[in-house]
Amino acid sequence: MSRKLTMIQAITEAMDQKMAEDSRVMLLGEDVGVNGGVFRATEDLIHKYGANRVVDTPLSEAGIIGAAIGLAMNGLIPVVEIQFLAFIYPGFEQIVSHAARMRYRTRGQYHVPMVIRTPYGAGIRGPELHSESVETFFAHVPGLKVVAPGTPYDAKGLLIAAMEDPDPVIFLEPTKLYRAFKEEVPEEMYRVPIGKAKVVREGTDISIFAWGAMLRVAEEAAKQMEREQGASCEVVDLRTIYPLDRDTIVQSIKKTGRAVVVHEAHKTAGIGAEIISIINDEALIYLKAPVKRITGFDVPVPQFSIEDDYLPTPARVKSGILETLTF
Repeated sequence: MSRKLTMIQAITEAMDQKMAEDSRVMLLGEDVGVNGGVFRATEDLIHKYGANRVVDTPLSEAGIIGAAIGLAMNGLIPVVEIQFLAFIYPGFEQIVSHAARMRYRTRGQYHVPMVIRTPYGAGIRGPELHSESVETFFAHVPGLKVVAPGTPYDAKGLLIAAMEDPDPVIFLEPTKLYRAFKEEVPEEMYRVPIGKAKVVREGTDISIFAWGAMLRVAEEAAKQMEREQGASCEVVDLRTIYPLDRDTIVQSIKKTGRAVVVHEAHKTAGIGAEIISIINDEALIYLKAPVKRITGFDVPVPQFSIEDDYLPTPARVKSGILETLTF
């Protein structure tokens, strides 16, 4: 049975159901207990599961993540909330030096089954360091998985899969989508496989690759291009940033021969560059035009008054599609 849920509701339900099923799952973070988290993703869970499983921590990202690594190595499944992605930097060393390397360092004797949940991205009028999209930092680190859902359905299924994964998962939640819309989400537990992209809109003329909040931008641009230009745009939701689903990327290019990549992160060394490299390595002969990137700019995410000018928009994506189609 399904009901319509927002993304934040789907995320809460995933944690609630997994905690009910598996007593090893616990939550840690600043204000996740009494206050229910900065965006209320953990609201009321402390009343259901107690302060030993929903732990309000000190304001110390390095301490939170470091403690979670120790808990994970000793048989628990900690789910950490970092209030905003750019707040994660003090804990970066714990993630890349310890969480990501422990299985390798111990030759498989220990693993670190933990999830780090964190809102990311612009569009909510947040101040500096509240709107960053720096997924590339983590996608570069062997031993980590990096996930970025773009719908409530995928958010629940991917988070359950992340909590069941034997290795650390960075779970990026697009802040702009938390309460942006509702969709049908099954009541029962289900899994969306990590590392598998989804073709959300079939097309034959051009492939649009996106994830997170940019998925809706890509879909809107595709609809407008079909309506205005008669262009058949295929939209691929990557869902997982690392490991990328190379097969789905390549198969889409073989079908369409053209591509646009949309992400709100800075352009230089963004995930879009890696997608283009995959296409060049495995599908170059199928390309009819260079791959276009529609991204954020190589500047800090700006303040409120010009935030909308920083983010990719359907109009910018349409311009990139048209440029590629008419190459």
